[in-house]
Amino acid sequence: MTDHSCSRPITLHVNGLKYAGHAEPRVNLADFLRSDLKLTGTHVGCEHGVCGACTVLVDGYSARSCLMLAVQAQGSEIRTVEGLATDGVLDILQACFHKHHALQCGFCTAGILMSATELLAANSEPDESIVRDVLSGHICRCTGYQNIVAAILDAASQLRERASDAGNN
Repeated sequence: MTDHSCSRPITLHVNGLKYAGHAEPRVNLADFLRSDLKLTGTHVGCEHGVCGACTVLVDGYSARSCLMLAVQAQGSEIRTVEGLATDGVLDILQACFHKHHALQCGFCTAGILMSATELLAANSEPDESIVRDVLSGHICRCTGYQNIVAAILDAASQLRERASDAGNN
């Protein structure tokens, strides 16, 4: 139970839903998402912003939620890995990760998915070097990154195809 004597009121929009509550000024966004909102897909690894496991989107941009205080996110639109699937159906990027076996233990995967989501929203035609540059902000100890790169490039191709089909209708 949170002692509200030191906490601050906070309102966040997370994965399309509005959350109002209280957060202690020292609580980071990752811990708030995991503990208070029970959104445990965001992982905390190094707690120094190096590993990228805690990456979420804040107002459309990737952010290390272990380095951001929850109160700093006041009024922001937050998107976590739980917000990628719709009605239990994986989005294209998640489906491509599955198709290409782009994860092993899965600890880093949520953060990588969020950074890749930001990339694909900004760049519909990334090449391998751009994808690898984005991935340089993430540490995955289980893979050689090749399947992750293939999954992101496949997702980009499918998203372009979907956009083309929508434009032709």
